[in-house]
This record gives sequence, structure tokens and C-alpha cells, in this order.
Amino acid sequence: MSKEITSRSADYSQWYNDLVLKGGLADYSPVRGCMVIKPYGFALWEGMRDVLDKKFKDTGHQNAYFPLFIPKSFLSREADHVEGFAKECAVVTHYRLKNDPNGGGVIVDPEAKLEEELIIRPTSETIIWNTYKDWIRSYRDLPLLINQWANVVRWEMRTRLFLRTAEFLWQEGHTAHATADEAVEETLRMLDVYADFAENYMAMPVIKGVKSPAERFAGAIDTYCIEALMQDGKALQAGTSHFLGQNFAKAFEVQFSNKENKLEYVWATSWGVSTRLIGALVMAHSDDDGLVLPPRIAPLQVVIVPIYKNDEQKAKIDEKVDSLMQELKRAGISVKYDDNDNNRPGWKFAEYEMKGVPVRIAMGARDLENNVAEVARRDTKEKMSLSLDGLAQRIKDLLEEIQQNIYNKAKAYRDDHITPADTFEEFEKLLDEKGGFIAAHWDGTTETEEQIKERTKATIRCIPLNNKPEAGTCILTGKPSTQRVLFARAY
Repeated sequence: MSKEITSRSADYSQWYNDLVLKGGLADYSPVRGCMVIKPYGFALWEGMRDVLDKKFKDTGHQNAYFPLFIPKSFLSREADHVEGFAKECAVVTHYRLKNDPNGGGVIVDPEAKLEEELIIRPTSETIIWNTYKDWIRSYRDLPLLINQWANVVRWEMRTRLFLRTAEFLWQEGHTAHATADEAVEETLRMLDVYADFAENYMAMPVIKGVKSPAERFAGAIDTYCIEALMQDGKALQAGTSHFLGQNFAKAFEVQFSNKENKLEYVWATSWGVSTRLIGALVMAHSDDDGLVLPPRIAPLQVVIVPIYKNDEQKAKIDEKVDSLMQELKRAGISVKYDDNDNNRPGWKFAEYEMKGVPVRIAMGARDLENNVAEVARRDTKEKMSLSLDGLAQRIKDLLEEIQQNIYNKAKAYRDDHITPADTFEEFEKLLDEKGGFIAAHWDGTTETEEQIKERTKATIRCIPLNNKPEAGTCILTGKPSTQRVLFARAY
């Protein structure tokens, strides 16, 4: 274990912070609750963004951009929406500063008060639906499938890098449809896109489900989600897709003429994932020596480190590495040759292990003589001597093997931490001793859900979409229940 990193068993929270900071993903900001995303962390986000953006476009969506500022009056048009976000809103009241005549530095100019205060967007439903009323006139304008990549601000009091910050990056899709069925189909389609991305790129198994009424997005009819499990047994909501019904269409008078030339309100969805996915990635796979990144979204998939004693040896290694790198790049693999002589090979090995680079290749003079290279895989720490002949293809296959192994390991942990509980006593014991998802009966009331949360800090993460009907009794009230739902303590 690296001396620089707190172990997971000693302090999981500190271990996470150590990895984010020492792995070069992010840094703290002078603005409380915000963060600086460093180049390596942003490259990871870019990789995620590029894959998702292609998936969105492949399903017919277009990108647009809407203002950061939202008139305060817009939020009040949808009652549940404003209630859900009111406590998190940052408000702009003035537009100018001036020097304090009393020598107190810079102050807000009291004469520069805005006629209407502006909200820095916590989410964009209101400003977007106000715009859609001008874009939608007829059924021919539907469906309208728009996504935007943006930043949002939610004034969180307790923050953690990537997991919960006052400002974060995300994408938010906002679509309009002619019928409820089409909107629900869209909501579920995008949930599937998120689940596919989480499992096949992030190597992170997820459970698709629907939220309980208490956990729904403010203003939604139904909120669907993907829930993942971290290595400390806590759940993390990794993405949400909302069926908004006609709530926002009615609030902003977004109507269309149907084929019978009658006016109807459109049906809406919204869906999003954020830089919180980077936090999920860190906590789902990494170990006490640093980050473990799935090859399909790792900013750097392969690093090559030369080991030499003199310039002659270095020149021979350079020549061989040059041809190998060309082969790897032709195979679509991102590779770096670290021949910087400021640091010794051992330091480089530790550094790239910390950064979670999936494959490391070490090449020395003796290796060249034997036509081999030492290849180390980050996920298992296994080292192997492989022939230089056909090495690029072997590395390509190895990256796929690593991707699958990381997923299999996370899935085995997740599956082992889905446990049924039939009594409240058993429920509490499982939460404290094992964690993970607990499948338990619930009577369907918000009151019971809130009581369980107050007593245990566990929430209903979701009602799985593939849930099997099962008669039972609520673990808290003993009232009848028709199915188990998944509870967990969560981030």
C-alpha cells in the first residue's frame, strides 16, 4: 500500500479524498464547496462526455445551450419544482460593484439592483420550457429532442469532491412529445442509455428502478434511476430519467395543434448525469494503491517506461518503442512513452499505478535482446513477460480482459450485497454489519419511508424495474406489501 494513501479499512472517506487529490483528478477551490477539475480529471470527464454525446446523437438528440440565469418568477410557475429547489438556489440581486467611499474596499452598488432577481440555474426545466413554447406549434414539431452540456449550481452546505459540490458539470436532456406513451418510452430509452454506459464503459453494475414518490425529482410524475454500490456498502445514484407528464407544459403554456387541429399540451421528459460519475468510478473500483480505471474510459490506456543505462541503450529502446506506439495507436489505443529522465522508473511505476493506467509496459536493454517486454496490469498487479512480436494485438486483448475483470469484480461485490430482510431488527443489523442493498417490504406510504430514514439513515434507493411480485408485510408497520424494494444508506 502506498504510504501516501489512507487505507479503505482505516478511513474510507479520507481514502477517497486522497485518491481524488493525489491521483490528479481535482483540487479544492478558494470558493467554498466548489472544486477545480485538473487536466487528468477533466480528460476522464471528456472521455465520458464523448461516449455519452455519441449515444445521445445516435438516439436522435441534438445539442443546444440555454442561459445560466433564470428569472426568479419562472421557478414559481411549477409549485413542486420551486419547493424542491428553493433551498439550493443562488440568487443574483445586483449587477455592479463600486469602491466603498468609507475605504472598506469593494461593495455592492445599492443603485444597481436588478428589477427582477435571477437564479443561477440549479436545473434548466423552467428556462427551457419557456423557450419551447415558441419552438412548438404543431405535431410536426414533435418530438423535440434536445440536450445541453452545462454547469449548474446547487448551494450545498456539506460538499465532497465530485460527489456533491455547489457547482458541477453535467448534461441535461429535455424532450417534448405528442403523447404520454412516447414520453414514457423516451424516459426509459435514456435510462437504458445510462445503464449501458455505466456497465459497458464504467464497468459499474447498476440496478434500474423507479423512485418512491418521496424521492422523485421535483415536478416529475415518475423518476427512474440507475443505482450503483460503492465498496463501503453505500449506494450512489448514478443517473436519473424523469417522466414530467404535462406539468411544465401547462406551467409555460406549451401547446401544439394535433392532427385534428385541436390544441393539446405536450408531454415532457428530462434526464441527466453529472461529474458525480467520476466519484462513482473512484469508489467502485479503486484500491489502496490508487485509482483503478476501466480501459474504455481511461484517459491513458497504456504507458511505456524505458529502463536503460546509457544513450546507446536508450536509442535502441526508442526505435522499438516508436514502432510499437504506432501499432497501438492504429489499434485505437491511447499510449504515452514516458522517457522523461527527471524521474527514476520506480517512481514512474508508482505514479502511473496511482493514476490507474490500465497497462504499463517496461522495456530495457535485456528485454530487447530477448525480444520481450514486461507488461503489468493495474487491476490485478500481475506482471508478465510478453513477446514483442504481435504485442500490440496482445495489449488490445488484454485491455478488454481488464475491462471485463473490473466489471466482474464489482458485480460480484454488488450481488453479494443484495440481502433480504424480513424484520426491522434484521434490517438494522444488516445495515450496520454488512451494508449494501437490503430488499425489504414497505407499506407504500411516505410516512413509513420517512420514519425508516430517521431511524436508520437508509432510504429507498429504488423499486427495481424487474421486481417480482411477492406478498409480505412492511418491516416497520406490519401492513401488507406486494413487493420488496431496495433500501440502502447512500451518498
